[in-house]
Amino acid sequence: MKDNNKNYKLEKRQYVIGGAIVVIVFIFIIRLFTLQVLENDYKRYADSNAFLKKTLYPSRGMMYDRTGKPVVFNQPAYDVMLIMREVQPFDTLDFSKTLNLTKEQLVKRLRDIRNRRLNPGYSSYVPQLFLSQLSSREYGVLQEKMYKYPGFYIQKRSIREYVYPNAGLLLGDLGEVNRRDIKADPFYIAGDYSGRSGIERSYEKILRGEKGEEILLRDAHGRIKGRYEGGKKDIKPVSGKNLTLAIDMELQAYGESLMRNKIGSIVMIEPETGEVLSLVSAPTYDPSLLVGRRRGKNHGRLAKNPLKPFFDRSIMSYYPPGSTFKTVQALIFLQEKVITPDTQFSCAMGYTYRGGKPACHPHGSPLALIPALATSCNSYFCWGLHNMIDDRKRYPSVQEGFEVWKDHVVAMGYGYKLGIDLPSEKRGYIPNSKVYDKIYNKRWNSSTIISTAIGQGEITTTPLQIANMAAQIANGGYFITPHVVKEIEDTPLDTLYTKRRYTGVDQKYYKYIQEGMRQAVTGGTCRGTNLPDIEVSGKTGTAENPHGKDHSVFMGYANYKGKQVAIAVFVENAGFGATFAVPIGRLMIEKGLRGEIMEISKPIEEKLRRSIILPNMPFYLHIPVN
Repeated sequence: MKDNNKNYKLEKRQYVIGGAIVVIVFIFIIRLFTLQVLENDYKRYADSNAFLKKTLYPSRGMMYDRTGKPVVFNQPAYDVMLIMREVQPFDTLDFSKTLNLTKEQLVKRLRDIRNRRLNPGYSSYVPQLFLSQLSSREYGVLQEKMYKYPGFYIQKRSIREYVYPNAGLLLGDLGEVNRRDIKADPFYIAGDYSGRSGIERSYEKILRGEKGEEILLRDAHGRIKGRYEGGKKDIKPVSGKNLTLAIDMELQAYGESLMRNKIGSIVMIEPETGEVLSLVSAPTYDPSLLVGRRRGKNHGRLAKNPLKPFFDRSIMSYYPPGSTFKTVQALIFLQEKVITPDTQFSCAMGYTYRGGKPACHPHGSPLALIPALATSCNSYFCWGLHNMIDDRKRYPSVQEGFEVWKDHVVAMGYGYKLGIDLPSEKRGYIPNSKVYDKIYNKRWNSSTIISTAIGQGEITTTPLQIANMAAQIANGGYFITPHVVKEIEDTPLDTLYTKRRYTGVDQKYYKYIQEGMRQAVTGGTCRGTNLPDIEVSGKTGTAENPHGKDHSVFMGYANYKGKQVAIAVFVENAGFGATFAVPIGRLMIEKGLRGEIMEISKPIEEKLRRSIILPNMPFYLHIPVN
């Protein structure tokens, strides 16, 4: 009996020991599989002993203006890279001196590279960016000493170079990618650059191209012995595609010169195509300030500037459209049969609609539609809004009438983003009836919101939307989404930028608006744009500003020898539209259509260039903004 028990125990112990051996072997197999197949570090370690894989960065796409002149191109630059596990003790003092660094900066940079919080995805086997964008001179000095610094090597890159010191906001800039960029797009690794604003950002995937790779063979001591398999496994980079801009850079530069020492915007569009010829935001900055290793310092200075040169007023500012909005009102009233072109409303100097409402301009009375537009009669459009939304025979409630009105305004390009091919476009604001129901507890009518009739009150628009309105009037009832890129190399434009967008207002009504705007130039509020050989049609605006002096506004379009342009000008705190916006519009029209300024206009040009219109804070004048 004892022998049986003894044998049973021995047999049981054998199974336990055998099972333990099987488990240990299984664990070893899993671990080997994990190291060699699943975990990249082991593979990287093995590969890095035999190979050095260098990323080959593509040449970023260039930009040309609409006339074919180069605007943005590339210059060679060099990054200092390192593979941390291969770095050996070296002369840190000499290395720092060569790169114009202090020893403290060198130590901090090495420490930051190892910090996985600051450098997610860090691996000692993978190349890391140590210092970016060395100049050719710095590269030449360092290249002679590279043999002293094992583990370091130089990666060839490129940086942007600008032909013009203009259009900084429009063109945009490049900046180092962050953790969110890397997570969102596997194309990027730490140390890469991408478009951060403007066209560089909107067309990033087209401009950046495709990376390549060069595989170099190492010997047992880690020294480079040549290209692996003679370069057969290398992948060539694919350059980014070039862009032809709709922008005329000479015109852009001219507009910026007129807006120097002023705050505001100029937008000029070719109505037939929707191509943006000029997109000026003032103040602005030289795009070359944000290139290379000085980018961070200059970016900080510009960001702290109280005039906000990074704020693109052409597509981001919310302004009341002022009297330019009367063209919108007229089209709605005609479409909804509230008025006919012959409908007259009585008006006289000092007349106010229903007490305490907008005063009118000096002109004859009563007026029909076309002279009301030419003289910018406030009362005419106040009566029009009253007859539209307060007439219960027309609509059962003020809310329903106002919703019809609002839908027309939106269809003409207000209240929502137009869709220009730039980041950060804002939508402006067009209220609906629910807004007023909430404000006035559902007890309101045209008198309550009468300021909307003349483009004031809650209504806000962007300069781009105003210029687009001028373009659709010039076209007689449609517009094409404004865009700043004219052509992409070997790639068609998005259909958004080629398709006509009709407003829903019968095209026959646009001819009355065109005639009213033409008479505003020949004998009304826009006489300052009346040119002998260019047919200009326009509408002034004086946008009320609760924070200071009113804004000067001009909207118009012009024809010359088969060419046509539409324009909007906003000058903040400059008073009446005829004071500053009109003469700026005149000069831009001349430059855009004729290519030069007539002698008769030269005194206007000189006066505008000398003018300084900034907020009532004298120290602003001493801050460099351009």
